[in-house]
Amino acid sequence: MLKVLKNLKNSWVSVLFIVILLCIQAAADLALPDYTSKIVNVGIQYGGIEEAAPEVISKDEMDNLLIFTENDDEILEYYDLVENDPTRDQEKTINKYLGKDFNLEKNEIYVLNNLEEEELNNLVGLISEPLVEYSAGTNGAGYVSQMADSVKEQAAISAVRTLYKNMGVDTDKLQNDYILMSGLQMLGIALISMISAVSIMLLSSRVAAKLGKTLRDKVFKKVISFSTAELRDFSTASLITRSTNDVQQIQQLIAMLFRVVVYAPIVGIGGFIKVLTTSDNSMAWIIGVAIAAILIVVATLFAVAMPKFRKLQDLIDKLNQVSREILTGLPVIRAFNTEKKEEKRFDNSNTLLIKANIFVNRAMSMMMPLLMFIMSSITVLIVWVGAHNVDAGTMQVGDMMAFIQYTMQIVM
Repeated sequence: MLKVLKNLKNSWVSVLFIVILLCIQAAADLALPDYTSKIVNVGIQYGGIEEAAPEVISKDEMDNLLIFTENDDEILEYYDLVENDPTRDQEKTINKYLGKDFNLEKNEIYVLNNLEEEELNNLVGLISEPLVEYSAGTNGAGYVSQMADSVKEQAAISAVRTLYKNMGVDTDKLQNDYILMSGLQMLGIALISMISAVSIMLLSSRVAAKLGKTLRDKVFKKVISFSTAELRDFSTASLITRSTNDVQQIQQLIAMLFRVVVYAPIVGIGGFIKVLTTSDNSMAWIIGVAIAAILIVVATLFAVAMPKFRKLQDLIDKLNQVSREILTGLPVIRAFNTEKKEEKRFDNSNTLLIKANIFVNRAMSMMMPLLMFIMSSITVLIVWVGAHNVDAGTMQVGDMMAFIQYTMQIVM
């Protein structure tokens, strides 16, 4: 195989471009599950509110909220009280939530500063409990502090949505805008993936065709240079098969190599990293079960079918040889009236080839149904385990859906 790949050196620019496009396509495909998770979690469940900290809040609501916490000064450090002359960023935030007609002269509001991720996480940690307690109308911090972090975050986001409604924010528009924007971003990423896939197919087909031309040329020149002794070791039919059918098989392999063999580990490794870093990795063991089951199925089928694949090439050689001998010796065959014998000889070679093809095709046709059964079973297992986690408050529905998509990408 390495000797064959050495002949790609004349197409190294195209090969490099294919690898770059494969990385782009993989990155696009791996980004889509995140958007699915965001649409379900943020867009549908949270109403388009991404963080458990209000971006705008009236002064009166903030004063009431701070009654439920002792971290008044720390929370207020992350906000600016806007009375009449907002900055451009503050005006943009106010227009997003309250509209351009909002009267600042009659309403004092706090606007969230531009925060780094670490600062935003600190604010969420400080403001979540008082938000939940204020929304529930209780000062008892006992039951709130005992909540799981994910449950507390969901309750805090619901409280933020209630605050926005009290301020007159059009929360339905906020939700629709978020879902629409996320959907458009998904379409853009899917378009990038499609363009990359089409480009890869075109380039890989061109590289494979160029490699086929090079191999046929080299095989022909090699055969021409054979000595008489070497020619006795190969039948004419076998040399024809090597120059045509075998080269075509390699050409198809190279075309598939980039689209499948190279792409698969990129997506597999990338998907596994995504699962460990951005999803709930408590279910990562399910991916291990899926991969183990698929390896067993594929290894078994190939162990059964691979000897027949090797025999298949020999049978094609044999059929070509018999066909050539019959066609070139047709006058002699007619002269000695041995047509029936030669027909039977051809039929025997043809039948052996048909039986080998049928066996191989039957064995390989079992692969996809078995793989689909495994993938469907894994999906059911993820939903079953994920549903228990959602019920326990340790996972969200969107995260479970993203995990299913990542698992399918890794498995495929």
